[in-house]
Amino acid sequence: MGLFKRITRSRPVQETLGLLVASYLKFVQRTNRFVMEPADAYDRIEMPVIAAMWHGQHFMIHFAKRPQDRAASLVSRSGDGEFNAIALRHLGIRAIRGSGARGRDIRKKGGVQAMRGMLKALADGEMVVMTADIPKISRVCGQGIVTLSQMSGRPIVPVAVVTSRRIDFNSWDKASIGLPFGRGAIVLGEPVHVPRDAGPEAIETLRLQVERELDTIHERAYALVGSRDPGAKPATALAGGSRA
Repeated sequence: MGLFKRITRSRPVQETLGLLVASYLKFVQRTNRFVMEPADAYDRIEMPVIAAMWHGQHFMIHFAKRPQDRAASLVSRSGDGEFNAIALRHLGIRAIRGSGARGRDIRKKGGVQAMRGMLKALADGEMVVMTADIPKISRVCGQGIVTLSQMSGRPIVPVAVVTSRRIDFNSWDKASIGLPFGRGAIVLGEPVHVPRDAGPEAIETLRLQVERELDTIHERAYALVGSRDPGAKPATALAGGSRA
């Protein structure tokens, strides 16, 4: 590990950076004029829910949380994940450490422990926030979030948060971070309920439903702020869906 990486991954530096990022995001939230769609979105859902996002929204998703909502978020065990967990703590969101492991041993990534932690959080009344993407494959919904819904009995609510002034990164997840003094849109999709007795075909159908809902609400959120979604799929992909 190089000197720079050792410095940035030291606890005091990560604590400072996490606080700075959280403070910046609070400033962005205060200085943007947000609209929520539908306006009565929270009247239509019963907490706790599983809030689903595309990975590129991880900087922005907390804007959708109401002050009274208790929330926990799945965060990877990596060094970058530690920094994210610190920022989330300052934003009032508890971190559950672990992640999926596409093609690798899920135990090494903390996936089993994370699933247990998320199930406990939902049982205790906490909303769980997690990315729906397969690791390192942008905007393709994995089965993990559907399995969590099936095991917990709690619905999946797709969420998109966009600001008119922002930085769009040329990263695998098309990450975006808002800038101050603009307009914002928070769009919630239709809740997706996964029956406990759902078989493989039903699980696949519901996985695709979550994916389509997330694509649809992102398109709508960007339209509300007068922009085009830089991570939007080609029309053919949207029409046909995709497989994990």
